[in-house]
Amino acid sequence: MEIGLIALILTIVLFALLAAGVWVSIALICVALTAMVLGSPVSPGDVLVTTIWGASNSYELASLPMFIWMGEILFRNKLSEAMFAGLAPWLGRLPGRLLHVNIWGCGIFAAVSGSSSATTATIGKMTLPELAKRNYDEKLSIGTLAGSGTLGLLIPPSIILIVYGAATDQSIARLFIAGIVPGLLLLLLFTSYVIVQSTIKKTKSGGLVNTKITADEQYTFKEKVAALNKLLPIVFLIGGLIGSIYFGIASPTEAAAVGVILSLFITKMKGTLSTQSFIESIMAATSTSCMIIFILASAAFLTSAMGFTGIPRELANWIGQLQLSPVLLLAVLTVFFVILGCFLDGISVVVLTTSIILPIVESVDINPIWFGIYLVVVVEMSQITPPVGFNLFVIQSLTDKNILTIAGYAFPFFLLMLFAVVLMCIFPQIALWLPEQMNNY
Repeated sequence: MEIGLIALILTIVLFALLAAGVWVSIALICVALTAMVLGSPVSPGDVLVTTIWGASNSYELASLPMFIWMGEILFRNKLSEAMFAGLAPWLGRLPGRLLHVNIWGCGIFAAVSGSSSATTATIGKMTLPELAKRNYDEKLSIGTLAGSGTLGLLIPPSIILIVYGAATDQSIARLFIAGIVPGLLLLLLFTSYVIVQSTIKKTKSGGLVNTKITADEQYTFKEKVAALNKLLPIVFLIGGLIGSIYFGIASPTEAAAVGVILSLFITKMKGTLSTQSFIESIMAATSTSCMIIFILASAAFLTSAMGFTGIPRELANWIGQLQLSPVLLLAVLTVFFVILGCFLDGISVVVLTTSIILPIVESVDINPIWFGIYLVVVVEMSQITPPVGFNLFVIQSLTDKNILTIAGYAFPFFLLMLFAVVLMCIFPQIALWLPEQMNNY
């Protein structure tokens, strides 16, 4: 059977299964089995067993459940409340005032969570009621949360960067370090947008009807300094994680274990750790980890099956014949990933595409570490695009707003992330400078 016909059949099978609500992992296995039957004389069963075992038996993936468990521990033990209390006094004088707590709160929690949905849910539960009570502009309140919540995918430790590193055999430590500056860039872009919008509205609160700072938003310098104490546990945890990786003290896997120990220690010292929250965190982390690893193992089988059919090779040859420049290739891929992200979650996008796309990208001399960060930022964009933008669903559960309304509120932040992608293309060192410094140690 011709390769083009096989590719068409596999595409139809994949979208039919996904449209029917079949689990992504099961859908991938079914597509891979179809590919093996149609395009290869090799026994599908033998390939299935060896590839799934090989993909699951990975030392690098050992960090995945640890980071997820760490985020679950912190999610269930009120760390976000302390973070809000520590940030609010220092951000109250900026145009937009407490809206910046949404942005920087998500940025900080992303550095100890690694999950976009966990970041959005945790910060949103705390900030949205407070912002609504103070009559902040609803569009900016929800928009800042939707945009900033996606940072859980980028700012290390990032679950999706671990998945990308495992799927492409790239250094997870270098990917983590590479995500820091782009993450800060997005935080600054979001903050600048809120400042500009708030200034245009001629208020200090991004839409607060009463432009005077209320009594509970007034802080003396002494109170501001005292509030910093609430941030010390978070700073300690982030410093321990990123510092141990950056200075070569621990591998990402070892740092993940250290993060779990530190998070248990912090929550115990704060008196919020209980037997119930401990058990719930283990069960939630186990469930999420199994889901992700099952998807990865299924994607590994699909990758092997595609290799036997020759589809990736033919696709690479076809794109190579188009002789696209790196810039044009990235423009096409950006549109492709955003459209794909409208129907699949970020991890599925990564595991479905990297085995086919990465050889094409490397053929035009694009750095795979840089491409990993680019891919995550584009996947972030898809998290706030309907119909399957996972952050939109999380916010819908918090606000009962129509998902298209939430997507409209988030659209300016979609454009800001697109602008960040453009900046990364023009200045690749945004993502590569820190990893290069890491090589000097």
